[in-house]
Amino acid sequence: MSTWLVVWIVLGAVSTVALLALVLALGRHVLILGRTARRFQEEIGPIADEIAREGARASEHADRLGRTRRTGRS
Repeated sequence: MSTWLVVWIVLGAVSTVALLALVLALGRHVLILGRTARRFQEEIGPIADEIAREGARASEHADRLGRTRRTGRS
């Protein structure tokens, strides 16, 4: 076996191990991000729903005010 062949085999093995480590770390971070997003949704979801309901109420109220002014009623 030549020296260059051993060098290439070692480099290939080291690169493969490094790539596997990076893939595992990426998978771990994906799991953490998923858990964080789920928790964020659980905590922010009710507040966002309330804001949406209040926005719809305000829009309906503005529509009623606009219709009242167009018809001339006070």
